[in-house]
Amino acid sequence: MESATPVIVAIDGPSGTGKSSTSKAVAAQLGLSYLDTGAQYRAITWWMVNNGIDIDDPSAIAAVAGKPEIVSGTDPKGPTITVDGVDVAGPIREQDVTSKVSAVSAVPEVRARITELQRTIAASAVTGIVVEGRDIGTTVLPDAHLKIFLTASPEARAARRSGELKGADVHATREALIKRDAADSSRKASPLAKADDAVEVDTTDLTLQQVIECVVTLVEEKRAGK
Repeated sequence: MESATPVIVAIDGPSGTGKSSTSKAVAAQLGLSYLDTGAQYRAITWWMVNNGIDIDDPSAIAAVAGKPEIVSGTDPKGPTITVDGVDVAGPIREQDVTSKVSAVSAVPEVRARITELQRTIAASAVTGIVVEGRDIGTTVLPDAHLKIFLTASPEARAARRSGELKGADVHATREALIKRDAADSSRKASPLAKADDAVEVDTTDLTLQQVIECVVTLVEEKRAGK
């Protein structure tokens, strides 16, 4: 593909919609950078937990939100994330972090810090970037060239998540997903929401490959129309 204007693609949606797999594959296929914003919120949560910060005290979280140094590697074929130089790609996926990430993410000072980080990364992506998260099209990158909102039924999402979580109970996973959606959609600071100008893609009955093809087509159309 000849060098085109850098294209910024925002992919939002709740977990279990195929967001990460789709974003990584699309970025790799189109030669774009990739950023998993959820990993950044998990990373700051991991730091809070490791440093004994009271997760139930928003002011305690706010006071130290600027301390950890979070660095995201944006190669879609091997994205990395470090906190203060420590590789946390594994630890941030553990249940201890997963259960606390919504509470930490709801603190406005945390969102301001991470949002600034995300904007800096997106602005410096030479060929363009696929940024996935929950408030990218609405808050982080409202001027993104293309905004996509992935959805799927709670049942489909729970089945995918329990597949990823090896042996997890689908019913329990579904309940946890619905609870997290409610927390993320109702928080005051940049809630999970679909941008008015986002293209909604329902992935319930699509294979991952079909979702990837659909998004690649949308990006290519956007690039061609520039």
